[in-house]
Amino acid sequence: MRGEYDLVVVGAGPAGMAGALSSAERGLSVLLVDEQAAPGGQIWRAVDRNDESNFSKSLGDDYRKGAQLTRTLRDSSVETCFNAKVWQVEDQFKVFLSVGRRSRLVNARAILLATGAQERPNPFPGWNLPGVMTVGAGQILMKNGGSIPSKPVWIAGTGPLPLLYMKQLLDLGGAVAGYVDTAPASNLWRSLPLLPLALSAPKNLFKGVAWLVKLRRAGVPFYRASDGLEAVGSNTLEAVRFRSARKQTLEFPTDLLLTHEGVVPSVHFSMALGCEHEWDPAQLCFVPRLNSWGESSRAGIFVSGDGGGIAGADAAVELGIIAGIGIATKLGVISEQTALASAASSRRKLRRLLSMRPFLDALYRPRPEVFFPSDNTLVCRCECKTAGEIRSVAKECGADLAMVKSATRAGMGPCQGRQCGYTIAALIAEAQQASQGSVGFLNIRAPLKPVTLGEMANLSFEVTSNGETTPFSQTSRRSK
Repeated sequence: MRGEYDLVVVGAGPAGMAGALSSAERGLSVLLVDEQAAPGGQIWRAVDRNDESNFSKSLGDDYRKGAQLTRTLRDSSVETCFNAKVWQVEDQFKVFLSVGRRSRLVNARAILLATGAQERPNPFPGWNLPGVMTVGAGQILMKNGGSIPSKPVWIAGTGPLPLLYMKQLLDLGGAVAGYVDTAPASNLWRSLPLLPLALSAPKNLFKGVAWLVKLRRAGVPFYRASDGLEAVGSNTLEAVRFRSARKQTLEFPTDLLLTHEGVVPSVHFSMALGCEHEWDPAQLCFVPRLNSWGESSRAGIFVSGDGGGIAGADAAVELGIIAGIGIATKLGVISEQTALASAASSRRKLRRLLSMRPFLDALYRPRPEVFFPSDNTLVCRCECKTAGEIRSVAKECGADLAMVKSATRAGMGPCQGRQCGYTIAALIAEAQQASQGSVGFLNIRAPLKPVTLGEMANLSFEVTSNGETTPFSQTSRRSK
């Protein structure tokens, strides 16, 4: 690893890989950093290891096509650094990362954040019980180690991911006890006017219909328009309880419940770096304000893929290509005219891929109780704060997220608000009868990822002949 690069890319998912390759193809020196052991991100996790196996075929063509991009990456000039976490980016793009429990400093001329998405926080009674997981976590276990639940599993929530996971689970020999669909019944009627636009990209739409048909043929019980979800148990999960569309309370014994209420952009990095964000009323989340090349309000910092707004893996690849071209233009490697011509094909594909998003956003809009849980529901698991405690303080502190955070410590734990930030903001907005967009989000501070004092302290520097300080290379590092 060198000390200087034209571009540092954070995240080796579809957008990160495509952006790194797009920039490298135009002559830029690129370092691609990711916390995982191999490229792929969440959507294509462990795709190299699983490629060409029967297991990979069961995960579907959308998963397997990631292998081609990872092979292209390995054959390229892009330098990769895996099992590494970026924990700070300072002015002039000084990137601090930890590799093998040792810290490194890398200088860059531009930064591309391709941090992807995270599952939307979904606090409900009992969500902290052992035996309750997210669908995303279940899929990670499936892709990493082929882990399939030994008993029929209950799924609760909304969005395409639960349907995909259940389809994959059935293909791999697993079983689904039931699906508690929590999308409000009104979502269907709100989404229907947007269906003609979605039909301009029919492949993805019909793919979702095929998943539903498979689940129906497998006899998976569906409980539509459900609410009041609870995980029941004392020390561990014992049952799932919910209200049906007919307002009937149903309860079924189980020791494994997977939940999901859609995904939101992972914006901790872009917020910490001072990039401007705005509230997206369609996707109910904050997104960075970007220009047509993916550049943020802070010059030289680009955002691509789901980290800039949920669009899916195929769109993320095109967004990565466009961002790579934009970065090459920003750094003076290619002209603006060349950039426009080079990006034309990706922009056409992107318009088609994005045509389906309004329909999906309306169809899978989460139910209100995802944002406004009951008073006794644990919201901040790190600091053990309930919705009632946050509501009470919010009424006294006003629409000031920082004051509520300081008074309750909610959002100060190891997850740094990733699992509770949106809920805290929503509860404040509710208490003050304000919009969630006006309340804002938690202040994100370094370190951007949990890092030990030892990792931070062992970053050594040497003084060059011109008086500047540079980090020691790993081969020349010496103890102080």
